[in-house]
Amino acid sequence: MMLRRLSVTALALCSLSAFAKPDFNQYVTTLKQEAVEQGFSTEFVEQAFANVEFYERAVSSDKNQPEFKLTLDKYLSTRVPDWKVKQAVGKYNENKEVLEAVGKKFGVQPRFIIALWGNESNFGRIQGKFPVVSALTTLAYEGRREAMFKKQLFAALKILSEGHIEQEKFVGSWAGAMGQSQFMPTSFLAYAYDFDGDGKKDIWGNQADVFASIANYLKTVGWDDSQTWGRQVKIPEGFDTKLSGLDKSKMRTLSEWQELGVRRYDGTDLPSRELKASLIMPDDAKGRIYLVYENFHTLMNWNRSTYFGSAVGYLSDRIKAELRDSHVSAPGQ
Repeated sequence: MMLRRLSVTALALCSLSAFAKPDFNQYVTTLKQEAVEQGFSTEFVEQAFANVEFYERAVSSDKNQPEFKLTLDKYLSTRVPDWKVKQAVGKYNENKEVLEAVGKKFGVQPRFIIALWGNESNFGRIQGKFPVVSALTTLAYEGRREAMFKKQLFAALKILSEGHIEQEKFVGSWAGAMGQSQFMPTSFLAYAYDFDGDGKKDIWGNQADVFASIANYLKTVGWDDSQTWGRQVKIPEGFDTKLSGLDKSKMRTLSEWQELGVRRYDGTDLPSRELKASLIMPDDAKGRIYLVYENFHTLMNWNRSTYFGSAVGYLSDRIKAELRDSHVSAPGQ
């Protein structure tokens, strides 16, 4: 009887070991085989994975993303401080010619390109230092979102194989977001743009490509440069807050919001244009309240956070105001 029990236990252990997670090096070997099966040459694959490492920090960052609650006011004060507005205006003026060319080609106002650039990478200064192949391999191996990160990894290999970036410069965030626009690899393949025609879509070091890639993304997913993003508003006492939200079924025309008592933040009437808008309350009715247009819904494709979208819109408005004021006060104007 004891022998039978031991044999059953041994079989159970063998079954468990058969499904045990491979070590990292074994996993990399499997990934390399899959990459070759997808059409990458063996030589390229060996080179791409030659220095691949497991980054525990990528796993811990993925598992322990901050959950503390910020108010939108606090978020905006940290994401769009006065110094960033000043730098945004400076960057706008430094790159005015290429920004206007990009804006005209794609139908995206340059101030929104600058605002996204500033919010994503602080105007290119913060791009991440993780080797992209290692970061994505690590997160695929960790397993919680293996399919997603494998998809991003093979997209990253395609970027390398097409020669857009040298491998030693192929770095990004711990999650694999890359360059000054912080595109994930699949977004790079879908939206990155070679604006200067040098054969490379360089979102790491070529600002013309960065601006064009941001604009190409926005235009592709529905941006309309005849509109802005939204505006801060006030609601009357007793307003039905169930009318708020980004669900498209809750969009109303500005005249309809006007009839419901919604007013500009200064208390004046809403614009007379018959635009459709959503009413959003990122912090409930006691916080900032906005009417946001289709372009805000487009920004939600970039990042699903209403805080992020509000920060981009707020910075774009600050840029517009600063440029207008500087033009008015300029000598001879």
